[in-house]
Amino acid sequence: MGGMGAVYRARDLHFPNVVKRVAVKEMITTVRESTVRETMLRNFEREANLLATLEHPAIPRIYDYFTHNDRSYLILEFIEGKDLEALMVETQGFFPMEKVVSWAIELCDVLQYLHTHTPEPIIFRDLKPSNVMIDQRGHIVLVDFGIAKTLQPGMKGTMIGTEGYSPPEQYKGEAGPLSDIYSLGATLHHLLTRRDPRLEVPFSFTERPIRQLNPSCSIELETVVMTALQYSPANRFQSAAAMKDVLLAVARKTGMLASIRAHTEGFKIEDTSKLIWKFECEDEIRGTPVIQDDTLFVGSYDHNLYAINARDGEFIWKYATDGGVVTKPAFSDGNIYFGSEDRRLHVISQRSGKLAWTYYTDGPVRSSPTIAESHVFFGSDDNCVHAINSLSGRRAWKMDSGSPIRSTPAVVNERVFFGNENGEFTALDLTGNIKWRFKAKRGITSSPLVSNNVVYFGSLDATVCAIDAKTGFVIWRFRLPKGTISSPAIVENFLMIGCADYNFYCIDAQSSKELWRFPTEHQIAGTPVICRDAVVFGSVDKNIYCLEYRTGRLRWKMPTGGAITGGIAFWQDMIFAGSTDHFIYALSI
Repeated sequence: MGGMGAVYRARDLHFPNVVKRVAVKEMITTVRESTVRETMLRNFEREANLLATLEHPAIPRIYDYFTHNDRSYLILEFIEGKDLEALMVETQGFFPMEKVVSWAIELCDVLQYLHTHTPEPIIFRDLKPSNVMIDQRGHIVLVDFGIAKTLQPGMKGTMIGTEGYSPPEQYKGEAGPLSDIYSLGATLHHLLTRRDPRLEVPFSFTERPIRQLNPSCSIELETVVMTALQYSPANRFQSAAAMKDVLLAVARKTGMLASIRAHTEGFKIEDTSKLIWKFECEDEIRGTPVIQDDTLFVGSYDHNLYAINARDGEFIWKYATDGGVVTKPAFSDGNIYFGSEDRRLHVISQRSGKLAWTYYTDGPVRSSPTIAESHVFFGSDDNCVHAINSLSGRRAWKMDSGSPIRSTPAVVNERVFFGNENGEFTALDLTGNIKWRFKAKRGITSSPLVSNNVVYFGSLDATVCAIDAKTGFVIWRFRLPKGTISSPAIVENFLMIGCADYNFYCIDAQSSKELWRFPTEHQIAGTPVICRDAVVFGSVDKNIYCLEYRTGRLRWKMPTGGAITGGIAFWQDMIFAGSTDHFIYALSI
């Protein structure tokens, strides 16, 4: 029952062959004073019109409204669940922190939606546990928009809301977006302490420290709640989005983020707070960016190599080729080396982007260059691996492998390692002579990784191989469900690689035992990067993922507008990834 009526569960008889449940909100208008009755009817109609403009998973849909005799009715989406006030009555002890934080994040999300609603922002004005439903999926639904109003700057209203949950300014009729922030803080304080603010002196939350009443609450979460409860609006979070960002940071720091992500799956909450800047190219970015001296370099399918300020995303220069650029640049003596589908290796000045020299092959160059021993080593679709003097541009030798080479050569201990599209993996000496060769059943696009005299790579024949770098002896093979073109990364004894079966794998580098796997929604093609105690990679499902590399637990994921097929760059607590949506993204780790 509400103050002016009731809410009923009903069946919509417009659909006789199915059972469609709806909620019927009734308002009884039996007051004699005509002015008051008209105001009540006007507010009821306003709620109906307001709800009709809203579309959010945490807001019930409205189907109809009408008036009959002295009663008015709203027909709403029926929410199967219980409100937070009822759950507190039923629950003994405190709610788990993960639940409270996930509810808080979802409430921030819906408040931000209301506060940025067009054409006019909407202030809820009565956020409290009894107005927050938890549906059968465990997600929040905000109910009872009876006193919500559109924000009209400069206009005061009447004091309305619920004592204990309403902020000081709302008692003066001055509700705004930051008033809802306060009410959210009061709601969270109630959930965490089980102390009802309606039974306490108004604005006395500081006299009831959360951690004294609930020691399981982290100091970080307590700080978030008390910031929302600041007496002065200027000292609170200045938007629901800002509060959500801090809650996500708390979840990351306290190790709750993985379980919260699992809970909010399907609620469309993503950690876009990671974004520092993004820069738009004129076509897809399929390769891997690289950082050198505070400058990010990345190629694009618009035929350009871009130089961008890594700190702020400001454009510096671009260099044009005659083909798409998918290779990762290499650096030596102030020059940048990269290949293009125009069949050339381009060498340009790192500072100015001016051409130094080029080297022609007989096929598109999709193999990234490696610089070692004063030479540049790279493969081409002309079937050859090329060794070029890095200063003069003169060819030292080339070796025909019999098939296009798209993996990036690894040069370690006077050996050059690479795979080709025919499935042959070859080790050469520095003069181009074959030392040993291994044959896979399908192509090897994966670039080799050499660690502790073992070379690791993946293949389209659905295997990851570990081979003795000196002798070519197979140490182990790890069987994948599908092939891979991803290149591996290694840290400690953890070997990590993506797969076309949509999973990211972690393998024990000594025993080849699977340690963990993490599922995404599409194949993983690029090279992951190790960032302190995390591994970051992109997926064709358009997301960038950050996992704890020891456990595979998700820390965060951030969506982009396109598939991510290249690798990730890591520099000074920032990561960089290119997407087929034409943008290069800079994120905080």
